Amino acid sequence: MSNSSIVSIEWANFEGRRPRSAGCNARLGEHGVTVQVPLARITCADGSRGFGPCRTTPAAAQELIGRSAHDLLSHEAGRLPVLEDAARALEFPLWDLLGQQSGQPVYQLAAATRKHTVAEPLRVPCYDTSLYIDDLHLSSEQEAAQLIADEARQGLARNHTAFKIKVGRGARHMPIQEGTDRDIAVIHAVREAVGPDAAIMIDANNGYNLNLTKQVLAATADCHLFWLEEAFHEDAVLYGDLCEWMNNEDLYVLVADGEGLAAPTLLDWAEQGVIDVVQYDIFGYGLTNWLHTAAKLDALGIHTAPHHYGRHLGNYISGHLATAADQFLFVEWDEATTPGIAAPGYAIVDGHVMVPDSPGFGLALDAERFAHAVANGGFRVN
Repeated sequence: MSNSSIVSIEWANFEGRRPRSAGCNARLGEHGVTVQVPLARITCADGSRGFGPCRTTPAAAQELIGRSAHDLLSHEAGRLPVLEDAARALEFPLWDLLGQQSGQPVYQLAAATRKHTVAEPLRVPCYDTSLYIDDLHLSSEQEAAQLIADEARQGLARNHTAFKIKVGRGARHMPIQEGTDRDIAVIHAVREAVGPDAAIMIDANNGYNLNLTKQVLAATADCHLFWLEEAFHEDAVLYGDLCEWMNNEDLYVLVADGEGLAAPTLLDWAEQGVIDVVQYDIFGYGLTNWLHTAAKLDALGIHTAPHHYGRHLGNYISGHLATAADQFLFVEWDEATTPGIAAPGYAIVDGHVMVPDSPGFGLALDAERFAHAVANGGFRVN
């Protein structure tokens, strides 16, 4: 691999669009139709380049000029990678750069850290994360449920076979019982729409309490939910109670958590058996940290399912972790398009993301559009 030094770093923000506006979750208002995609591109003295999602400042970027990617992100086969703290904001462009320099996809670099063999073409399970609380303008529970069911059918048409539904309408947007009843109706309508074999997850964004959680799970037992995400803020006592109750009720629903301000003891609770799926955000937590954590989770038999939302490129990047995580479950797929970024070779087929074997993350950047964005609100350091 090249050990060429970094000679420039450019940064700009792109804007993408979802096929429809995303509504509320249990605690936030409309998420909207647009997504923000902040990007950095690194250029080395030998002409090699890498780009990826990045939030940084000119001063922080300037500190990396003259360094090599391999100094900043140490990668060796059979050893977990080490990322310098100063380079954390540019982690994804660095991973892409290492892939470009080695001629390998990031998923091969990730697999090598744990001496895993990759079966190609790489297919990684994914789920449609677009079923937000889009029905608050409707007074009829039946009409609301059918609206979300229709959105699930749109996901089926895009080849999804797994779906996550936002619930928790009674936490903020509706009276508690009315909102909870509507959550239950929506879950049943989506199950009917997607059929018996599709995986269905629900995400309450901490909008339930323990008793509401039990009420919803009991009322939707016939829907065979795959996981329950962020039912309430992480609490080992309440999760322990919930797990005991589910065992007594013969309900098998995985407990997923960790996407937001996760409790520092979340991994300990996973080891104790009250958390089944860890969901640290792929961007906030980082790919390098995830490689270390996935190794620990694999040893414990705990599932990996990194969160991402609203920055588009997580659709593609998350799947590259799967080759280094035996317990990887799903890529979270937030359907969007961003002018200036192409993803040749990526596709959703039978509920899986097809990941190309192109170098780096396999994404293509429109150089002219990027240069324009750098000159109009972005920056470049040399």
